[in-house]
Amino acid sequence: MRRTAQILSALAIVAALPACTTTRVGEDRLAQRDPLEGFNRGVWGFNRGADKVVIKPVTTVYRAVVPKPGRDGVRNFFNNVSEPFSLINNVLQGKFDRAARNLGRFLVNTTAGIGGLFDVASRAKIQPAPEDFGQTLGAWGANGGPYLMLPFFGPSTMRDGVGLGVAWVADPYSVCRRECGLPKEVRYGLLAATVVDARNSLIESGADSFLESALDPYAAARSAYLQRRHAQILNQEGGDQAAEDAAAADSVANPMGGSPATGVDEDAGIPAPDATSAADADAGIPPADAAPAPAPQPAAPQTPPAQPQ
Repeated sequence: MRRTAQILSALAIVAALPACTTTRVGEDRLAQRDPLEGFNRGVWGFNRGADKVVIKPVTTVYRAVVPKPGRDGVRNFFNNVSEPFSLINNVLQGKFDRAARNLGRFLVNTTAGIGGLFDVASRAKIQPAPEDFGQTLGAWGANGGPYLMLPFFGPSTMRDGVGLGVAWVADPYSVCRRECGLPKEVRYGLLAATVVDARNSLIESGADSFLESALDPYAAARSAYLQRRHAQILNQEGGDQAAEDAAAADSVANPMGGSPATGVDEDAGIPAPDATSAADADAGIPPADAAPAPAPQPAAPQTPPAQPQ
């Protein structure tokens, strides 16, 4: 725990310099150009394949077995254990009113909410104020750097990737999960539950339908992520819906990479089962499993008229 205290003290010292001088948040212009697109599309394909084979099927079983109140309790628990790190990042950004909300939510939900299983704080009008270290760097003025697709973690930027690394060593929940003497089975179970809960949240948010409707799912996911992160850094409410709308428009206007007309799973190298894309439908191309139209029969040769004698 002494190591953790030293890390947090160092972060506070570093925060003192840029937090006092920054007048604008970091930008994502390089990320929008996506100079690492070839690499990112490869990782995107890997992630989509892993999701199709393992993560989504497990999440589907989870949704079938665990009723919605139980799934909400799991989500509330993980939201609650994230409050201390959100508090730290709000303090580093000088947002003390939001830090007070983190503290209030954590105390209320940990006690009255039975370890965070129930979101009593929201009923008490204490609204969430989530922050992470990537947002802190952006608020200090750090640009996003190149867009980066991370294995299993999904969309990110170089700045947010650094934020994930800092969270691994400085987030009190992550530190406790490693150093509080929890049995190995509990640690692995918590990691698995985190992944399944995150995938369940994507399903409930309509992310699958959003990607299926996009001409280029990779480009749509990239644009949505960058729009949402910008809104999060600025603490704008309702940023998710605006991000999806902007991403949908961007993927239509600026499709990138291979042919976007083959459906949602082309980027993963997985053809959509028995599906006809919107582009194929417009072109009059029938589904792959449709019976082929009969070939036209050649016309019977006509006997030339007899020549007069």
